[in-house]
Formats: sequence, structure tokens, C-alpha cells
Amino acid sequence: MLPLPALLGAICCVPLIALAARLTPAEVSEACAHADGTAHCGRLIETLQLQRLPGLARREGNVLTVALYPAGTATFTDIDDPLSGRSYSLWDALDPINAVVLYTTANDTTSFTLLQRRTNRRFSLPAEPVLSPDRQRLVVADICPKHCANEITVWRVSGDGLRKELVWSPGSDWIDAAAQWKDADTLSVEYSVAGKPGDAKLERKLADPAWTRLPPP
Repeated sequence: MLPLPALLGAICCVPLIALAARLTPAEVSEACAHADGTAHCGRLIETLQLQRLPGLARREGNVLTVALYPAGTATFTDIDDPLSGRSYSLWDALDPINAVVLYTTANDTTSFTLLQRRTNRRFSLPAEPVLSPDRQRLVVADICPKHCANEITVWRVSGDGLRKELVWSPGSDWIDAAAQWKDADTLSVEYSVAGKPGDAKLERKLADPAWTRLPPP
């Protein structure tokens, strides 16, 4: 869960995947350059995405309404409160898995909510999910100096939900990381280490024994 400056830095390090609705790092930085906090940043991104994704969602004051598919709607209501405030903003559409990603804030922390449009099921993820080329998995890199789990997780996608499948923790030295898919079975991770200049990269196969494998529920 990242504050605004760290969030912008992480987004700018994530290579793009082939999703027409996803904003480029430059667009995110430009949109949020003068944002008054994380919730405002999310709302500015949403303004751009509502234009790019006509018919998917609409904003009416504090209420965001997302169209489900094949039918129905899902509503998300912002809470304007200094102690328990919460906001939801349209962030991206993952059309290959019929899902929508919402940028979610709770006071000074951020996360992402994945909404399955067929079932209206909602899943909270600590960082932006990246879809695999075969549409079977998502990877989430939750790495930051404070208030993060400092782990990379892989989630199995099904028509009925998400299931956390793999977990790997690089330890406490990493202060930032972004994960993308090299192919359906391999992750490419770009990361920063405290006290060391520049970024480094590694690749990790899903079959690598370093992963902690979680049993099905």
C-alpha cells in the first residue's frame, strides 16, 4: 500500500501490457502531478478512463457505478470522513477476463479492487494486478519501504474468483519492485535495493522452488 509519490514511481517502472485502456506511465504522472493526495490522483485518472471506456462506468457525486456483464450494475460509494474515509476510482478494464480494476484509498493508504463483472465479486489487492499472456493468472508486486507485505504474489484466475497461488518474499532489502510477464510461465521483476544505486532485474519461473505454494481452499 503506497503513498502518492511511491505509487507514481512504481507505476512509471511497470512496462505496459497490451491493454488499450491502460494509461501510459507518462499519462499517469501528468494526470497526478498536482494531485492533492491519493484520492484526488485516483479521481483524475478516472476522468481520463471514463472517456476511454464509454459505457463501462459513470460517476455521480460520491457514487461510482460500474456496468456488469452480461447484465446489472455494481456501485461503489466514497466516504468523505477524516478518520474512516474511503474512495474508489475507475483505473483499468481487464477485458480478457471480464474484470474491472478500481483504485481504492483508505485515508493515506492505497490498494486496488478487482471486480469480476459476471459475478459482481470483489477482491482487494495491495498493488496493481498484471494479467498473464494466457489470461490464467495475475501477478501483484507489493514492495515498498513501509506498510507493504514485501512479497510478490501470483493469483489464479477463474470464472468464479481469484485464488492466491504462489508467494515469494525477497526480504527486507528491496524498497521497490515491478513485475511483468515474460511469458505465461515466467516473471520478469525489476527492483531497487536500499543503499544501492540503479535498478536490477531478475527472472523467476513459476516452477521455481523458491515460491511458497498455497494449497487450494
